[in-house]
Amino acid sequence: MQRYLILRFGQSIVALVGVTMLVFFLTRLSGNVLDLMLPIEATPEDFERVEKAWGLDKPIIAQYGIYMWNVLHGDWGQSWKWGAGALDIVLEKFPATAQLATFTLIISTTLGLSIGMLVAVKKDSPFDWGGKIIALLGQSLPSFWLGIVLMWVFAVLLGWLPTSGRGEGLGGIKYMIMPAITLGWFNVAALMRLTRSAMLEVLDSEYVKLARIKGLPEWKVIWKHCLRNAAIAPLTYFGLVAGFLMTGSVVTETVFAWPGTGLLAVEAVQSRDYQVVQAVVLFMAGIFIFANLVVDVLYAYLDPRIRYN
Repeated sequence: MQRYLILRFGQSIVALVGVTMLVFFLTRLSGNVLDLMLPIEATPEDFERVEKAWGLDKPIIAQYGIYMWNVLHGDWGQSWKWGAGALDIVLEKFPATAQLATFTLIISTTLGLSIGMLVAVKKDSPFDWGGKIIALLGQSLPSFWLGIVLMWVFAVLLGWLPTSGRGEGLGGIKYMIMPAITLGWFNVAALMRLTRSAMLEVLDSEYVKLARIKGLPEWKVIWKHCLRNAAIAPLTYFGLVAGFLMTGSVVTETVFAWPGTGLLAVEAVQSRDYQVVQAVVLFMAGIFIFANLVVDVLYAYLDPRIRYN
């Protein structure tokens, strides 16, 4: 078990370092940031002065080494657009993303697991056909299209929900409904399909038949014997979705002007503020990798046979 955890932790560190290299070098390929930082009438001396002040006059490898050294010491760079630390800006926006992600994750996971178990137990019934329709629509409707349609119907035509922004307190729930549906619709469909297929495979197994022959109540057979053994595939998807939601959905947050890390990433890319872009990507990657590391640990708990040789 210890060797398994050490290997997975080491792989996570390697993946995180790889992300830093990719985002650092790719942001430098987007163009000269000095063209945006300085006005049109700036002189070559102005370019030279600003370039030296931001360390852009050094070789690219040296810049990366300085960047990694600063990151390890808690300095993720300074935003030239917002005039604050890049990490501070990301941490300021992250609570909004975490709020929306948690709300979406709880609702969509509960619905996806529940519907998946129901359609598996009621195979070839009207419930099963209804679940297939939900899965088809959930995996075929683009999120940006769904968000715009929801906004047009419930905000513009009916006037029930606000079009954008983030409310405060309990009143903020109505601001989360449409973004949460847009984010979670695909999650419900995919999780339902995975749960259904995994449950159908387990329901036909010998130990489930033995449990029923022994006279165990059906609810106990489903929850104790079937769900735990069918949880590997849904758990894998849950880890991916949890990381995706917690890092912010760029499309959904942009459509609904939700002030989270996804919208921050769009604004940073548009202004070519590479310090913030690097901070957002590195922060997102860290959460995503951590979520998958937690899932791998849960694998070993659910199925002790899972080990690295």
